[in-house]
Amino acid sequence: MIVYRLSRSRFAKDLSGRGAELAGGRWNSKGTAILYTSDSIALCTVEVAVHMPLGIVPLGYQLIQIELPDDATIVELPEKDLPEGWKSLPHSNATQVIGDNFVQEQQALALKVPSAAVQGTYNYLINPRHPQFQKITIVDIFPFAFDKRLFVK
Repeated sequence: MIVYRLSRSRFAKDLSGRGAELAGGRWNSKGTAILYTSDSIALCTVEVAVHMPLGIVPLGYQLIQIELPDDATIVELPEKDLPEGWKSLPHSNATQVIGDNFVQEQQALALKVPSAAVQGTYNYLINPRHPQFQKITIVDIFPFAFDKRLFVK
């Protein structure tokens, strides 16, 4: 299975989840490493765009194409099972608990979660502590330019 990630150039080869560990996010608390990826390039683009102020076009990004092993354990979290307000901004602590537990329990390499930004699409949260993590490979890395129209005021 191929998943995608957009990252600043200097972190393109870093799949450790360290950035999420330092900052925290919708699906993890500060202190919990997790790697955020998406099921498509388009979703990656939107996921970055929703975190940028209008008028600022992100520069110096790379698109990372990541292959999960054929035998990867993936758990899907259906939207119907998510807590009320899971898409809220700022994000809910309840979703962070879900992600933190996922990482700590190490029952699967990836957790498939619905995107809060684009209905009907999915992000894959990858657990860098899971034994199968060593089987992940970077297929390719490409320079990525965002369409300026996404960031117009």
